[in-house]
Amino acid sequence: MPPTPGRRFKTAIYEQFARVAKALASAHRVELVELLSQGPRTVEALARLADMTLANTSAHLQVLRGAGLVESTRDGLFVTYRLADPSVADLLLSVRRVAEARLAEVAKITRDFLAQNSQLEPVDEAALRVRVRKGEVTLLDVRPAEEFVSGHIAGALSVPLPELARRLARLPKRREVVAYCRGPYCVLAIEAVKQLRARGFKAVRLEEGVLDWAALGLPVERTSA
Repeated sequence: MPPTPGRRFKTAIYEQFARVAKALASAHRVELVELLSQGPRTVEALARLADMTLANTSAHLQVLRGAGLVESTRDGLFVTYRLADPSVADLLLSVRRVAEARLAEVAKITRDFLAQNSQLEPVDEAALRVRVRKGEVTLLDVRPAEEFVSGHIAGALSVPLPELARRLARLPKRREVVAYCRGPYCVLAIEAVKQLRARGFKAVRLEEGVLDWAALGLPVERTSA
């Protein structure tokens, strides 16, 4: 018996929904979406940040573009990618939250990594947010400068991780330092806190990145670095 028009309609619609899910069914593509949620990037920059070859990066980006999740523009020899719209960043956050809630492996992998880096001490994130918003700490954005320009937590200073060591002398040592990067699974802020503590600073990591901060309705700025 042939399928009814209603069944054909539902199958066709769900196949389109599945295109989006399939596009994210790769750890590499999820990471690329996270990187692009911080701002537009060239294929070369994305390949470098994600530790992939140019060919693999381009292939993954084509899948994401085919599903309508990213867009691209060409300027001479360089192709720059960006998220198609803010709903893609919201989708990334939703996927992450479901994984955190339903997969015990997420917590275990995170806990093991933080333990290896001596950063398992409990941090009251809500209280830390209040202190950040009141300007009671020195807030460092340790992402690359171009990501800071695309959007950063209000009041943050742009100190990309490779520049941190030479800029420590400019930071007030008696004031607590809070470092953040792309979110709870970004390792840049973890490394920054290790360096700061080794030099005698009282330093902690803010788990939230710009996406998380904006999702909480907290102020995000877009100014030059």
